[in-house]
Amino acid sequence: MSATAEKLRLGGMALGNGLLVHGPTHWAAAIRARDGSIRTASGRKPRLAAGWAARTPGLRGVARLGEAFAVIPLVKRALPEARLPMEDVRALGAMAAATLAGRLVRRRVPGGLAREVALAALGLAPALLALRSGELAAYHGVEHKAIAAYEGDEEVAAAAKEHDRCGSNLVAPLLVSTIAGNLAARRAGLAGPAVDGAIALGSVAVAVEVFAWSERHADTALARALRRPGHELQRALGTREPTAEQLAVGQAALAEILRAEGAGADA
Repeated sequence: MSATAEKLRLGGMALGNGLLVHGPTHWAAAIRARDGSIRTASGRKPRLAAGWAARTPGLRGVARLGEAFAVIPLVKRALPEARLPMEDVRALGAMAAATLAGRLVRRRVPGGLAREVALAALGLAPALLALRSGELAAYHGVEHKAIAAYEGDEEVAAAAKEHDRCGSNLVAPLLVSTIAGNLAARRAGLAGPAVDGAIALGSVAVAVEVFAWSERHADTALARALRRPGHELQRALGTREPTAEQLAVGQAALAEILRAEGAGADA
């Protein structure tokens, strides 16, 4: 793809040993295999955010996240050596510990804002630990640098390891909407798995809409303020400067998504 061609909108997800990149219609992944080689794979994305689902506020964000998660088993099938973020033993242990701690908080801490904040923080802890496990934080940096270099026509090594479209920008609005939703439900006397599920889906929908608004109004003071917690999370915890070998994996993933999207456009 030439530098003058229209840029694709790309997203991605760091793997424990590589990078998954999403394009408009395809996905591509590259990993560093056990033998040291770089292996790539790509394919067409499942479509959930289409038609009215892609136009309806709230639903469109949940549908796009659903597409992103639907790609994961496709990646594992094509690249069995790919290590997913939550496959790390420490991350699995953190999930179990957070679940037990959450039950203890529900039993021992009186209902109210303090309890909901504690539960929300416990829910976030396993994901933060997963980011710090192994090479994941470095490949998170690879994701941002590869996409930023493509978007800005710059050298990948010189690109920033933080990116304004990172999913970490969902964290603050997700926490706030989850806490608000839980407080409202408890005050209304509502409880149970169905209520918890509705709050979770609603919170994701709100967070994605806030994320999208911030991107559409990127130059406003409010958008910058909304992105700030996510940027700091990336800077302090979520990303690490990658090695040249890790950057090579990211460049392979980027080349594969551009090839796949180009082939899809020609088909």
